Amino acid sequence: MTSPFDIEEIFPDDAAGPVRLPRRQTGSSPQGLAVTLLADYTLRTRAWLPSAAIAALLGESGVSHAGARAAISRLARRGVLEGSRQGRQSRYRLTEAAAVSLSVGGRWVVASMTEAEDWDGHWTLVAFSLPQERSVQRRALRDQLRWLGYAPLYDGLWVSPHRLTHKAKDQLAQLTLGTVTVFRARQIELDALAGRDPLDAWDTGAIAGQYESFVRRWDPLLPRIRSGELRGAEAVRARTEVMDTYRRFPLIDPRLPVRLLPAGWLRDPAAKVFADVYDGLAEAAQGHVRAVAARFADTPPSGVQAHTVADLVNGVRAASCSGGHLA
Repeated sequence: MTSPFDIEEIFPDDAAGPVRLPRRQTGSSPQGLAVTLLADYTLRTRAWLPSAAIAALLGESGVSHAGARAAISRLARRGVLEGSRQGRQSRYRLTEAAAVSLSVGGRWVVASMTEAEDWDGHWTLVAFSLPQERSVQRRALRDQLRWLGYAPLYDGLWVSPHRLTHKAKDQLAQLTLGTVTVFRARQIELDALAGRDPLDAWDTGAIAGQYESFVRRWDPLLPRIRSGELRGAEAVRARTEVMDTYRRFPLIDPRLPVRLLPAGWLRDPAAKVFADVYDGLAEAAQGHVRAVAARFADTPPSGVQAHTVADLVNGVRAASCSGGHLA
């Protein structure tokens, strides 16, 4: 099982214009943390935040002042943030391209874990052959297949229980240039010693362990969240961490058919725990981000709004047009 994944794979670039979201690292990199913070509280409005406020929020998660400044600068060079000056104060916000990409990615993370899909018993197989000297193309193809929910059954043969969409066909065509074959078929059962089940392309035991760890980490926190005990910087840190952890699940468990999985599969319980934590902390975390931003602004900042899981499903940028948000 491949983990962690690049943030580009989790939040795909479907926007017009150049934007390069930061790569995931083990743990949370300063750039990735900054993107999560800005997405969680300004995605709907693309509100401006003082650079000093962004640095302070990152500092609450253990990022040094110099590290925070460097992260902001690099994100601006990547096209993720755009800056301006208001008097002597510098401020930043998400670019339109980054906001669209993050909105698309956020919806994909939540919807792919909750939307049911009937399985017809067929598998989509992608076979490819690329010479060793085209290693860059091989890696790009494998990364794209992984994001599309495929896993390697054998070297050069990747499988998925889902149909290949028209968009995915176009993406693969751009990467392979005639070196790939795609077909959809039903498995023929062989002797247990001779055959390999397509589901074996995924390490279901390891995935189950990830779900168990997630539920064990976050479920006990719910009473503190419901009582309002968790607030301030602690609420922001917890909300950021639960999103950073949960958004990996659609990649390691791309809606694998439940009827093939071990009994007691925790996909649905994990989704519920995530929603309860993320939504339950929204108001407290939003209030803290607003308070930190106000400390560094000449005028009270506007547009700092946390979104909910339902907003993510609807598309946060689309939801902004209808006006629904936390007060």
